[in-house]
Amino acid sequence: MSTGAGIDYSVWDHVYVSDDEDVVCPYVDTPSLFRMRHRVSSETCSSREVWSRIPGLVFTCRRDFARLERMAEFQQRGEDLESNLAECKRLLEEAQGQLKELEEGRKEKEEDEEREAELKKVQAQVRKLKKDEKSFEKMIKEHRWEEKKLPWNVDNISKEGFSKSVVNVKPVSTEETEEEKVEKHTAFVMKYAKEIKYFGMLRRWDDSQKYLSDNPHLVCDETANYLVVICIDFEIDEKHALMEQVAHQAIVMQFILDSARTLKVDPRGCFRQFFSKIKTADKPYQDAFDRELELLKERIRSCAQTRMESAMKELEEEERQKRLGPGGLDPVEVYESLPKDLQKSFDEKNIQMLQEAINKLDPEEGKYYLRMCIDSGLWVPDSEEDKDDDEDEDEEDAEKD
Repeated sequence: MSTGAGIDYSVWDHVYVSDDEDVVCPYVDTPSLFRMRHRVSSETCSSREVWSRIPGLVFTCRRDFARLERMAEFQQRGEDLESNLAECKRLLEEAQGQLKELEEGRKEKEEDEEREAELKKVQAQVRKLKKDEKSFEKMIKEHRWEEKKLPWNVDNISKEGFSKSVVNVKPVSTEETEEEKVEKHTAFVMKYAKEIKYFGMLRRWDDSQKYLSDNPHLVCDETANYLVVICIDFEIDEKHALMEQVAHQAIVMQFILDSARTLKVDPRGCFRQFFSKIKTADKPYQDAFDRELELLKERIRSCAQTRMESAMKELEEEERQKRLGPGGLDPVEVYESLPKDLQKSFDEKNIQMLQEAINKLDPEEGKYYLRMCIDSGLWVPDSEEDKDDDEDEDEEDAEKD
């Protein structure tokens, strides 16, 4: 049977589907057939392997057993042919390798009757294996052709295309470490910094919703955190209006994330609900939004102030390190600790006044202040004074000894 379109439906002409109405199992008599619908003794089914595989009570007719046996034999014959062909190919490959070795040995050495006999034997074996290989391939081709001509039945009329089982189990959530969070945040910001800054400058609700619809990957904690960082940078640069604008968008993102955590859903799927709600928000919801926005601004100002103070301290420390004299003392601190007369002499850069001020002091105290001035770099003695100081110190050490 065929149609004008060239589609062959002849395979449907011999579909064998048995309903087991002709001949039932010989071990069950017809009168007791309906009485034993839900019960079969173990002795009745022990000689039939199929009973152990088919659940429930199914009465199998004789022709079904014959069909199953023919199908098993046909399948086994095909498997045997495939196995024989594979073994033949393996033997042929070994024989061809042996033949190649013999031919190479005959070229290198003189002709030998024993070697020639072995060579002829292997050549004959190769010819026989090639013949067997062609024979097996022909038989396999015929077997496959016979398989296509077999009538369809309940066992081969269809095959399972795919099988998939899905178990709805909640995955075990593993908490990220601080290092992993930092790495994730850094990578995200490096990739989407431009898009986040653009979102931070949007003012209208509709624009923000459309931009997040086009870029749903931005709806995450990393975006909210980076928006706060941008706000702090603007506050440090004294760009207060820009800080307040970006802070507004940061609160928008934070409200979306809080809503997702409350509903236990992905934030990318609920940001539209937030915009629908905020556009028509009642007074309590709008007041809560404004209150959170003001709290964020206060925290940003406080954080910016802390960062500026810390930066100033670091800058002062760097300048202090640069000012340190040869003895490791800060000249500013040393100058402030000096008596008024010594400070005046340094202000006027008068060496004679300095010497007179030191002479008025107790010798030990004068030496202490002089040493501090030298270690801080306020006073740089010349070589002659260095010698005098060294001689004085040597004399004092000798007296002590």
